[in-house]
Parts: sequence; C-alpha cells; structure tokens
Amino acid sequence: MMPISVWRRTLAFMLLTSMLTVVVAASSPQEDQQWVSLERDVPSHNPATSSWVRGVRPSPDLPMTLTVALRIDEDRRAELERTFVAVSDPASERYGAHLSMDEVTALLAVPEERVAAVAEYFKNAGAEEVLPAPNRDMLTVSLSVAAAETALRTTIHTFSHRDRPDLHILRASRSYALPDILAKDVDMVGDLLQFPRLQMPLKTNLTGSGTWPNACSAGGCKGLVTPAVLAQRYNLPSKDSAEEGSGNSMAVAEFQFQYFKDSDLDKFGKACHVDAVVDRVVGGNKPSAGVEAELDIEYIKAMAGSVPLTVVYNGDYSLLRWANQISSILNPPYVHSVSYGNDEAQQTSAKYMYTCNTAFLKAGVRGISILFASGDQGVCGREGCGFLKVRFKPDFPAASPYITAVGGTNFLGSSIGEETTWSGSGGGFSNTFEIPSYQQHAVAAYKSSPDAKLPPQAWWNNTGRGYPDVSALGGTKTPYCIASEGSFQGVAGTSASSPVVAGIFARLNGLRLAAGKSPMGFLNPFIYANPSAFQDVTTGKNGGGFRPKLGFNAVKGWDPATGWGTPDYEKLAKVVMEAVGSPKAKNDVSIVV
Repeated sequence: MMPISVWRRTLAFMLLTSMLTVVVAASSPQEDQQWVSLERDVPSHNPATSSWVRGVRPSPDLPMTLTVALRIDEDRRAELERTFVAVSDPASERYGAHLSMDEVTALLAVPEERVAAVAEYFKNAGAEEVLPAPNRDMLTVSLSVAAAETALRTTIHTFSHRDRPDLHILRASRSYALPDILAKDVDMVGDLLQFPRLQMPLKTNLTGSGTWPNACSAGGCKGLVTPAVLAQRYNLPSKDSAEEGSGNSMAVAEFQFQYFKDSDLDKFGKACHVDAVVDRVVGGNKPSAGVEAELDIEYIKAMAGSVPLTVVYNGDYSLLRWANQISSILNPPYVHSVSYGNDEAQQTSAKYMYTCNTAFLKAGVRGISILFASGDQGVCGREGCGFLKVRFKPDFPAASPYITAVGGTNFLGSSIGEETTWSGSGGGFSNTFEIPSYQQHAVAAYKSSPDAKLPPQAWWNNTGRGYPDVSALGGTKTPYCIASEGSFQGVAGTSASSPVVAGIFARLNGLRLAAGKSPMGFLNPFIYANPSAFQDVTTGKNGGGFRPKLGFNAVKGWDPATGWGTPDYEKLAKVVMEAVGSPKAKNDVSIVV
C-alpha cells in the first residue's frame, strides 16, 4: 500500500501539473517575454586562458543532460544547516539522530508548484525526460541541443581539451537565461558554464626509500608504503572484525574514465593480504586499469577489508551531479572518499559552490561522511599563486566547511615513525567560506602561535575556513605500492591519503553500528573535539612548488598544513564509543514521483 504522505504528494503533483498548464504555456520559450540571466558572475569562455577549445556546433538532435537546481527557501536552507550542526556535534543531545530521505524532503519543503512549473517548462521546450530528485530540489533534464538552446536562450558548442583532443563535452559558449516567471525558482543549471578540470596525473612509478620489511609478497613493493606500514603507524588491529562490516558501508567516487580491473585488485589482495573486492558499482565500469581508481579501492579496503565497498562512477568530473547522485540513493554508503577537486576560483560560480554545499548538508543530516583530498599543489592550487601579485589559491571542495579535507604527509625519516608535512599537500584558508564554529578556537590558536610565522596577509584570507582537517601519508617520499595494469608501482598524492582516512572512519562506524549506535555522519565537530586522538604533525610546510617561501608551517595543534595530524585508531575507537549518539536509524522509505 502506498504511504499516505507519498499518496498526498503524488496527488498534489498531478493537480498542480494540470493547474500550471496555462501558466507554463504563457512562459514557453518561444514567447516574447522578459528573460533573466543566471550565474551572472561566470565569465564567457575565454580561449586565451581556458584549457578547453571551442569546436563546431553540435547536431541539433544530439542529446545532453542538465542538472537544474531549484531554489530552496532561505528559512528551509537555514533549518537544514541547523539540523546538520545538531546531528553532527557530539555535544548535542541530537547527535546521531540522522534524518531519513523522506524527512529531508519534508524539511526542505520545496513547493510542488515550483517543481511542476520548472519541469513543465522544460517539457514544453522539448525535453524527453525530466526527473525530480527524491528531495525535490533538483531536476535531471534530458533534452536535445536544440531544445536546450531554446529553453535557456543560449548557444551550445562542442569543446575539446587541449591535452586530450579526443575528449569532447557540450557547454554553453555564452550566458544562459530563463523567463523571469521561472528564474526566481531556479538557482542555476549545473555544468552548462562550468568546464571540468581534468584530474592531474598522479605521481607514478616512484621508488621507495623505506627501510621497513616488505610485508607484501611482491618485490615491487619494497621500500614503499603498504597496508602493513599503515596498520603499524595508525595503530590498526591486526585483523578485521566481521562486526565492523555488518550493516556497514563505504564508497569511493571515480570520474573521467577511471575504471578498475578485478585482476589488479586480486593481484594486490593476494600479495598484500587484503580483501580488495568491490561489492557494488553505481554508474558502470569497464575492464580498464585506472591508477586513481585502483589506488582508491586498494587502500580503502586495506584499512577496512570487511566493510562493503561501492564505487560511484561518473564520466565527467561533475561535482554537482555526483552530489545529487549520492543524495538520491535510498540507502547510501555511510562514508565517501573523493580524490578529485578544483580551485575555488575555477568553480567560476558562487552559486555553484553554494548548491554543492547544500548537497553536502543534505548528506550530513542523513549520516553520510564525505572526505575529499586536499590537493597536491600546496597553497597555490592548480592555477598557481602568481608572480607579480601573489595570492594563494584554496581548493574546492576541500575548503568547504561541510566536508572533511585530508592532507598528505611523509615520514620524517626512513623508518615507520614520526611524520612531517608533505610540501605538495593542499591547505590554507578559503576565499569564499567563513570560519565555521567548530574550528574557530583551533584557527585562532594557530594564528596566534609564534611558530606559525604567518605569510604576508595580502597573500591569503584571514577570515576563511581553514583546511585540511586531518592528514595521512601521501607524499612523494613515501609512495604507496599499488597493483595496476598487472604490475606493482609506487604512487603518491593526497589521493592516497583520503581513502586511508575514510577507511579508518568506516571501521569506526562499524564499531558504533555493532553497538547499536548511529554512524558518525559529518566528522569535523567530532574531530575538532578530540584532537588527542590524532598524531600531531609539527614540522614541515606546504609550499608553492619551487617557491619555498610560500605556504603555511605545521605547528603544535591544528594547522593549515596537516590539520590535527594523522589518525590513531586505538585512541579514536575509544572516544568514538564514548560519544553518546542515537540508535541507528531505520531504513528510508521510497518516494514515488
């Protein structure tokens, strides 16, 4: 039997659709009416600075997919954030009282007439399919190029990448707009003006200088970081507990043709004594070896072998589409590791970042932990710091206050022991987002430390959110041993750090779930309340490539080079179980559209 709440929503949608036919007909794109440009802060494609080259106009019949973010009323967005804080803070009585998908939908309360009007508009413009997200705040619109150009009063071109001429995408070559009657109900149309930043190649085929014993049977792992090295340094139990995997789940996100081969995972698993098995794939896979994907899989499983793993794949690096994707999964994995990112400046639209942050908030209130690699270009990001006028370039989403950012370290010496900052590890202060409450004291303490020796104020934003939050090995001095394309090699980057920390927190979730507690959800309030559960990194600096004067110093306590340091599983397991939290939430209820 259909739930009453779903029946009412379905009936309301049917009535509103019929009532809005006249209204929407009046706002059809062919009529002469007032139009409103969206994302006005996004400059037009500039061939002089862009990595993407504009090509020919595509066939008018060529299909494309757009993500339309509907406006969420300000009071509802504020309530979402208040709930996010309450269920994420261990000091809150509501800690761990996560919401179901239905409850998030009810909280957002996007009016059905708003959903229906925008959906009907695109249908009238020729869209073949318009699918509202379960939370009713986004629409996935499938339509032809011609229909998109008409509906959005823009021009679509084919673009190819300078370094990958075989890679083609469809984007608007000028601004886009909607009729004023609808523009007030739409925040933005995702991935229409945003150009994806291709993942910079990982540092591969690196040799290791570690003097520890090689616990893997593969000779190619000698001197490299292996699962056994991480287990020793981060105080992991010698064996996985079956209880840690019961009812538990975790995921890695892959983009841009990063697939995996089961044969590589099997080879790594046998050599390094890891259950490197993928339990579920969302978005498809091809039997092709991607170093990034196989690194993520092999090392999140090295940390949490008994926890079922999902790989969420998207062809483009569309952060918004990925966030909408995981928010739409009925029973999503509890922990997500993402090793991709971009500079804040390269997201080109404040509204785009705002919309992504809303998706992170929705994930957090449902008990989902999201971890992002902090980047591998130090404080300068992918754009560089500039020469005549220096300005640090913070990373996004790493600098978002609603996710956990993971930086990278090296061993200080050649043996397993104290760590130091990796100079390439991303970190700093956001130019867009203010300092969140959970880190205000930590950031203030860093700035007042004489050991910080802060860089000139003109180079960075003194009022921005600081990142990373934590770190793990990932530097070029301590490359990881992975199996890819049938052989073993050393790779480095915070792309290794993020799945390691994510796997550790997935195991910690397992402890809580086995005790009848809720998963941890958004991690940062817990992390900042328990700094003693991490191994502080107090030396080194995340620099600016060949410019050593740039960057932030690691000091005692939190710093924008390594956060609070690296995990200590034994200490974390103790404080995680001391956090009260609420009983594990029941399964969500499907929403019928």
